[in-house]
Amino acid sequence: MQKSPDAFRTISEVANELDVPQHVLRFWETKFTQIKPLKRGGGRRYYRPEDVDLLRGIRTLLYHDGYTIKGVQKVFREQGIRQVSEIGREEYAAEQAEAAAREAADAQSAAPVAKPAVQVPVVPVTPQALTEEQQDKLETILDELEALRDRLAAARKRAAA
Repeated sequence: MQKSPDAFRTISEVANELDVPQHVLRFWETKFTQIKPLKRGGGRRYYRPEDVDLLRGIRTLLYHDGYTIKGVQKVFREQGIRQVSEIGREEYAAEQAEAAAREAADAQSAAPVAKPAVQVPVVPVTPQALTEEQQDKLETILDELEALRDRLAAARKRAAA
């Protein structure tokens, strides 16, 4: 079940949506005074949709555009909170479009594809005789594989016990 786009979100929901740890969101609150989630009893944070847009804009500037914390603070000073929020909304729209494109591609690739009737010629293969050296190497490899199989079986028994 998805929440309404206008619903408040907890810090864990926002962290999952933005793919950043919760402690990063709390850190950003100390560095960007523009982030002001609603706090309820016990200090529990509730983020409004505009808070999420702002956080998404900060994430985009830091992680995608290569800004530093000071650089983002400068963007806030020079361009304002609306510009950073707009960056977040644009990023959200781009993410949604990308997700829709992936879903469409997945649906298309899941559709059965008619295979053309192609006749593959059967070419008889005649085995080549192995040299004695090649036979020795193959027998050594086979012995090693059998020993590994026995070790694996023993390890599985120990793990099951």
